[in-house]
Amino acid sequence: MAIFNLKKLLLKKDITKLIEGLTVSMGVDVCIKDSAGTMLYGTGGDYLSGLPITVDGKTVGWIYGENVSKIAAMASLLNYIVGAEVQKKALAAETLNKYSELTMLYDFVEKVNAFNVKEIAEFLIKHVSEQIRADNVSVMLTDEITGMLKLVAESGGESGNGGAQMSAFGIAGVVMHSGKAEIINDCRSDPRCAMETGSVSSLICSPIKAKEKALGIVMASTIEPFNYTADDLNFFCTLVSQAAFAMDNARLYESLKEAFIKTVYTLAETIEKRDPYTGGHTKRVKEYSVAISANLGISAGDKERLELAAVLHDIGKIGVSDNVLRKTAKLTDEEFEEIKTHTTCGRDILSYIEELKGIIPGVKSHHERFDGRGYPDKLKGLEIDLIARIIAVADTFDAMTSDRPYRKGLPFGTALQELRKCSGTQFDPTVVEAFFKAVDNNKINPENQEKIIRGDNNDACNSDSR
Repeated sequence: MAIFNLKKLLLKKDITKLIEGLTVSMGVDVCIKDSAGTMLYGTGGDYLSGLPITVDGKTVGWIYGENVSKIAAMASLLNYIVGAEVQKKALAAETLNKYSELTMLYDFVEKVNAFNVKEIAEFLIKHVSEQIRADNVSVMLTDEITGMLKLVAESGGESGNGGAQMSAFGIAGVVMHSGKAEIINDCRSDPRCAMETGSVSSLICSPIKAKEKALGIVMASTIEPFNYTADDLNFFCTLVSQAAFAMDNARLYESLKEAFIKTVYTLAETIEKRDPYTGGHTKRVKEYSVAISANLGISAGDKERLELAAVLHDIGKIGVSDNVLRKTAKLTDEEFEEIKTHTTCGRDILSYIEELKGIIPGVKSHHERFDGRGYPDKLKGLEIDLIARIIAVADTFDAMTSDRPYRKGLPFGTALQELRKCSGTQFDPTVVEAFFKAVDNNKINPENQEKIIRGDNNDACNSDSR
């Protein structure tokens, strides 16, 4: 507790008036000094009698006067006033702490529900570390397949992408199976902490529970001995319980999302099988697109939108007749016009799926040109959605380097030259530069280069890409 400031109390007008009134009514002169002997009230005098003013057994000042019985009454009053002041300050501090705690919890709950599991774990660790003494905080979740605990995130360490796994032994196992949080302030003498002994002296461990199901554990620990209290445990468990519901929801969402993505890929592969000459095209376009995007600094949301759009960029070909789609010779003008309808057909198909409406610009506009001579809307420059501009480069590069019945694919180096030549006309120059950075970083490289034979196509970028 901080040393009580008696001088500050005596400067309050109501306290001063009270003391002045008492000295007059009781007919006694007094002086009040702090514990160091500094005069705080009165004119002083050669008083032999003095009584202490105390706070929690500690002397914070003295009251002096000629009449011991009279100053005793005043000393009792001052001790009562000082005690009330201390309690008021303590209550104010506790209220402020509770307000700060509630504000932080509200902020925690509001934000945590927008995160994925890994982000929730990292956010939880951040707040635990800020509010509770801990040298290390770790979050471990039960792997739904193996049943083992898997490290998801740890303070001062790497987040668990395929991180360490362990069986639920020791204190972790006790907490997991009992479903009750534990404080152990002397780990070295507790056999349940055998796995932690050596680097841990004290710890708090809580289960991550949602709907009566244990999802994992959160552990906060110190290297040097520390006395965790019931208040620490209560706050710790409050944070963990809020995170638990968010993690459970995030896991469910991620599971549904994974099933949805698998359905999307299955749909794309079904469409691709209609054209036996473009095997693997969808996968390569997606990989090229992702590699390009890494050099453009796009958001996580746009990256997700890009991946889906790249996978489904040719979904509209379901509306193109087989005799055109599978034709081994060069297309006639009429046939090419039919091929071009796959962009708007893709838009129409995706418009019926709420979750995929966001990728429509990327699917519909991936054949637009930067100079405005593309289709279907003859958009120009930045009018074209960035996702579409990325897919345009990835799609055309794969078309140039792939063998088709009516032509051989270009060698990797030659295709790069063609891509550079078309920068600024067919393609966004910024996207082309991002493509070349991906090549420099070996994120895009030739596969089976010796099998690719250059054809006689003199205008590869504008070749018949189906």
